[in-house]
Amino acid sequence: MYKTLAVIGLLGVSACASTDPLYRNFQGEAGASLDDGSFGNATMNNTLAMTNRQNFVIDMSRRFSQEVSPMVNFAFNSAVLDEGARETLREQARWIRQFPEVRFRVYGHTDLVGSDSYNKSLGMRRAQAVVSYLASQGISRSRLEAVASFGETQPLVVTEGRERRNRRTVTEVSGVVEKRQGELDGKYAQIIYREYVNSAMPVSTLSGVSIVSGPSE
Repeated sequence: MYKTLAVIGLLGVSACASTDPLYRNFQGEAGASLDDGSFGNATMNNTLAMTNRQNFVIDMSRRFSQEVSPMVNFAFNSAVLDEGARETLREQARWIRQFPEVRFRVYGHTDLVGSDSYNKSLGMRRAQAVVSYLASQGISRSRLEAVASFGETQPLVVTEGRERRNRRTVTEVSGVVEKRQGELDGKYAQIIYREYVNSAMPVSTLSGVSIVSGPSE
């Protein structure tokens, strides 16, 4: 009787072991087990994380707005850049030159004085003035993706009177330069934190190099 029970027990263990994937992989011939579809998922997930254009744009937009002022203001009924606006745009240009992979869009705004059509045109002239000045600072116009005017439709301060804070342009990260999109593959963090990486390099390594981050556009 005990022998019978022992045989039944061994058969049961053997049957369970034969259906256990871990047992089959260990005992079976190398390569006998087929991939269940999960092989390579880790690499795929890493690649997607490194090349996710949307996250890249969000991260760069956040950094740009935190590290430089994205906004300049204008006198009433004017698209002329005063010295304060030009200084802000020089700071923007210095930041933009660090990241030749990134494109930007400039939005023009006005206060609520005047007609909708006139303010739409005025907002566009302000955006164009900013684009022209950034271009004069060595930024390629191909990276300034577009100029757009919101006119009086998005005031910071809702008032019918003259309000300087509403008379503004806003520069924003808009995307990635087409011919440089491949640079994001595996370099997401390196690009995002480029100046931190460069700050750790010995001074002697940087001597004689005008732009460490790569050619500006």
